[in-house]
Amino acid sequence: MAKRGPKAVGVSYRLDLTPGLFMESLVKVADNSGATLAKVIGVPHYKSVWRRVPGAAVGDMVVVSIRAGKPELRKQVMRAVVIRQRRPYRRADGTWIAFEDNAVVIVTPDGDPRGTEIRGPLAKEAAERWPRLAPMASIII
Repeated sequence: MAKRGPKAVGVSYRLDLTPGLFMESLVKVADNSGATLAKVIGVPHYKSVWRRVPGAAVGDMVVVSIRAGKPELRKQVMRAVVIRQRRPYRRADGTWIAFEDNAVVIVTPDGDPRGTEIRGPLAKEAAERWPRLAPMASIII
């Protein structure tokens, strides 16, 4: 069977990565905003089917509830960007990558980071999608 239409050329805005974080996932907060532990409570702009649990991959924005950290931040609902996930995912060059923990960085709704540094490595996919996170990281993998 012949394929119809021209093949898409170029890099898409969101790569089709394997989701590693789902609703109710507890994640480590990897910046110095004052929060240390958060729970994923939503994935904005996620389109799905009936009764499927929303998932997020590296580079996606999620809505989190702060579970541990400074008392003034606890129980706050904020936006965050996923920078590491344990679940292995495949890159465009064919390599597979997985991190040792699930981690997020707290951001404002328009994508500006709340902290000033990121502890641990930052995934290349997140750095490309959120350029303001790249200078904060000590290492980009």
